[in-house]
Amino acid sequence: MFSESNQPRLLLAQLADIGDLVLTTPAIAALREAYPQAAIDLLASEHALPVFPPGLIDAAIPLKRGGSAGRSFYSPANLRLIFSLRRRKYDTVIFFHHFTLRAGVFKFWLIAKVKNQNIGFLTDSIDDAGFGALHQAQYWLELVGLLGASREPRPAQVRREPLAGRTTTVRDKPRVVLHTGSGGYSRARRWPAESFAALARQLSESHDAEIVLVGSREDEPGIAGQLAGVNTTDLVGRTTLPQLAEVLAGADLFIGADSGVMHIAAATGTPVICIFGPSNADAWRPWAIGAQATVLRSGVECSPCSYIGHSIGARGGCAARTCMKLVTVEQVTDAARRVLDKEHSPTVDFSASPPTVEQDKRLRILDVPVDSITYQTWLQEIDRWIRAGDSARHVCTVNPEYIMIAQQDPIFFAILQRAAVCVPDGVGLLWASRFLGAPLPERVTGSDGVPYIARHAAERGWKVFFLGAASGVAEKAAAIVQERFPGLNVAGTYGGSPSAGEEDHIVELVNGSGADILFVAYGAPEQDKWIARNLPRLQVAMAMGVGGSLDFIAGVIPRAPKWMRQRGLEWLYRLLRQPWRWRRMLRLPRFVLAVRRQARR
Repeated sequence: MFSESNQPRLLLAQLADIGDLVLTTPAIAALREAYPQAAIDLLASEHALPVFPPGLIDAAIPLKRGGSAGRSFYSPANLRLIFSLRRRKYDTVIFFHHFTLRAGVFKFWLIAKVKNQNIGFLTDSIDDAGFGALHQAQYWLELVGLLGASREPRPAQVRREPLAGRTTTVRDKPRVVLHTGSGGYSRARRWPAESFAALARQLSESHDAEIVLVGSREDEPGIAGQLAGVNTTDLVGRTTLPQLAEVLAGADLFIGADSGVMHIAAATGTPVICIFGPSNADAWRPWAIGAQATVLRSGVECSPCSYIGHSIGARGGCAARTCMKLVTVEQVTDAARRVLDKEHSPTVDFSASPPTVEQDKRLRILDVPVDSITYQTWLQEIDRWIRAGDSARHVCTVNPEYIMIAQQDPIFFAILQRAAVCVPDGVGLLWASRFLGAPLPERVTGSDGVPYIARHAAERGWKVFFLGAASGVAEKAAAIVQERFPGLNVAGTYGGSPSAGEEDHIVELVNGSGADILFVAYGAPEQDKWIARNLPRLQVAMAMGVGGSLDFIAGVIPRAPKWMRQRGLEWLYRLLRQPWRWRRMLRLPRFVLAVRRQARR
């Protein structure tokens, strides 16, 4: 905190893209309010700086951008610029960034040297509870609060300039702006272009709306050609950022995905409908203070998969992009109707929430949850879910190999965090739980769980569906289980694949069968990713990935003798039969070493 007589020189660094810069403006405005006479300079990307509003800073210092934002920082021109800043003798350097990647930390360390070459790095910081614990704009307000500025939420600001030929007079028809892109950082955040086209046609028919298309040529797939007969104005690639802000300010509604354009729209006070999928809505939902903002998401279990906790996660999402596809044109149209008809209150509306974890008391092994559960308590849970009949629950079988896969696969890691139950399938987990001082009661495996559940399903009239494995295996396994447990109602069997192209068909088959329990044998982690993507629309009580269990039941692959399973040597039996698995088995000693490190921490 500075005294009034000592007006500071401040360097602010926000090196990310347009939306991130917009979300720093509330904090910078609070800082300017606290120190009106201070010299405040802003170091930011030359691509984003044009949207920054006048009056909040004394000087804008643009960093050049190349093909890669990370590597372009180290261009000769940028490095010369950074080193030249030392002559300005700043009192304080403020970084509006989470320090997530080591490469990024080194970049900011170089910038910190402009103040004093003898200091280490940070002298002060706020608690970082991870992405989404606070909205990004609120994080930055908390940061400037360290210097005595107000932490109270306030609107974001953007620079606006008129676009020649655009009218600002009162209209008798609503103007709806559509942005079908998402910037170059992650194309996975985009809602399908054909869905935008269908939405535009519906709003034109229902409200006689003028549809305005915006965005850049780089991130815009282009739907103007699909809108014959619709009152459309195509401004794609024809505006500067300040002109875009003016267009957005004159609209009755903005609809788009998570992007810098969405944040500009929210800053202008225009009602916003934003469709979220891979990205974290808790961190980047519209910062709309006193304005209307609706967030729509499909509620798939694996969303969000990027920027969660303290990790960047799966920045590019997954190839299926089911989380975006499951937000329907009807949902968006209904949300738009409520805004245009003045039925919607100024709030953020999550139309569908991700499933919640039902057991809070869980052992965490390498940050992966493992439930202290027995076969009997598991059966009781299944019975409760079937009786409730409200929504599908995802059960994951967890073993040491899966835990090590999750360390490198952020989508699989996120799914394990959100699953209703993670059963301890693996003798290595029993060892780890004892080593960590929280012993699990027993090993609960998918291979034994399938026949165990099938026996009780036959007694109680539950219907089961067998999905996956090689051609004919699901049918053979179902026949064998039915023979073992007379009266078992097998609702259906299907092989198929976990590819995105088959999802709709498979979900239709499962739902049409009336099954209560779905066993999915696509192998981990693909089987659990498939379940997570489709969980909101599965009309079963429980969906569970069972790996090679159907192969064992069908006799395609022999299982280890009982004495080896009891001694935790099933892995050795499989290795002897399938020597090519030796690379996968290397995860086991790495698991042991990692658990020992966790215990020491």
